[in-house]
Amino acid sequence: MKKLFPLFCIVLFACNQKEKTHPAAQQMDEYLTGLQKYYRFNGNVLVAENGKIVFQKSYGVANFDSQRLLNDTSVFELASVSKQFTATGILLLKDKGKLLLTDSLRHYFPELPYSNITLWHMLTHTSGLPDYERPMTEKWDKSKIAFNNDMIAFLAKEKPAVSFEPGKKWEYSNTAYAILASIIEKVSGQTFAEFMKQHIFQPLDMTHTRIYNTRRSLKDTIPNYAYGFVYDDSLKKHLLPDSVPDLKFVIYLDGIQGDGIVNSTTNDLLKWDRAIKNHTLLKEETQNEMLKGQAIVDTAKQSTYGFGVFIEKTDFGNIISHSGGWPGYVTMLVRNTDKDQTYIVLSNNSSNSTGISNGLQHIMAGKEVLTAYEHKEIAPDSASLAVFAGDYELNGAKFKLEQRGTKIYRINPLGELELKQESPTKLFYSDGSDRQIEFELGAGKKVSKAWLINLGIKTELKKL
Repeated sequence: MKKLFPLFCIVLFACNQKEKTHPAAQQMDEYLTGLQKYYRFNGNVLVAENGKIVFQKSYGVANFDSQRLLNDTSVFELASVSKQFTATGILLLKDKGKLLLTDSLRHYFPELPYSNITLWHMLTHTSGLPDYERPMTEKWDKSKIAFNNDMIAFLAKEKPAVSFEPGKKWEYSNTAYAILASIIEKVSGQTFAEFMKQHIFQPLDMTHTRIYNTRRSLKDTIPNYAYGFVYDDSLKKHLLPDSVPDLKFVIYLDGIQGDGIVNSTTNDLLKWDRAIKNHTLLKEETQNEMLKGQAIVDTAKQSTYGFGVFIEKTDFGNIISHSGGWPGYVTMLVRNTDKDQTYIVLSNNSSNSTGISNGLQHIMAGKEVLTAYEHKEIAPDSASLAVFAGDYELNGAKFKLEQRGTKIYRINPLGELELKQESPTKLFYSDGSDRQIEFELGAGKKVSKAWLINLGIKTELKKL
């Protein structure tokens, strides 16, 4: 019996492990592996249901120069996913009676020439505050690293005009969230980093999360850091954005915080997601206000903005989410509140984290998602391409497929892009993205149906 017991334990353990494997886990891995192999996806992914991890894996490297691999505790710059942390900081101070959302911006920074703007306007992107990045790119001394106080002083001096009257429309504002971080400092008497650590990260046991914008300014480092890289098509290699002339703003704007700069891991973000769901930090009433549609973003898509998060209704249910983008990083944090599913995709080579999270949601919902593969061009001829030419519509957006000899182009308001033919019924985009257009030909070899395939998801096109 003693000899059989260890074997029994092994079998029981294996059975338990099998029972814990989510039925969609293998397909999610195949989907992401295909994107890694054919479209350079690099990053960390976590999917949870009812707060329990059902899929988690790392794909690729944390540093393209050293080829150090990513793992579950690799730390990523979250970019604008950080905004919900900044919003929570403001709401924590509100719950403590330290400020009101009706407080005016000039109550805290009277030197700024922007009247009638409240904290509520800033939290909901309805302030009309001018973007700080463009004028600072034009006029800031690039030999210096700008911090929040520098940005505020710059706005006070240069006085760029507001985009619109406060509350009149919705327009995304990094400036508003950077100033909100400075208001947290002014009200709390702590640095933004100290406040976030003491009041958010430590209480939630987010041990790998911190405010981190000192890699360039103070030469600080984080163990197991996922360095953000961008891909150079001409050199066929990944580069740090610091070395790319058009991306030098990552250096001289390195000190700005509040609109970005929270750095974290997939595991810590799951802890954060649970805290938001269970109103661990905020009063329940305040948490509900944060997750409520405060301002309309897109009526057609039923998309609104709360405090630091987008809220929308999709085919899969009610969604709370935010994406983030900064040279080298694209991030996405999503929760389906109806199914209590959490999707976290963190990329450190600018992969399409938003689209990938959408693909994962399709897989979890049992919807068809195509696995990536290598697209090879066949010898095109003008007669076969002429069949595809015409006007099309996708979700209200119109575009044209225009044939020019043995080439065909997609033309929309953003410009034109050549498509390549891979079969008698399929084109693929030439820009390296995982996008194709598939056609069904009916009588007379005319297009009867067409679909856009984007990151494995098929959406029917309307032929006009």
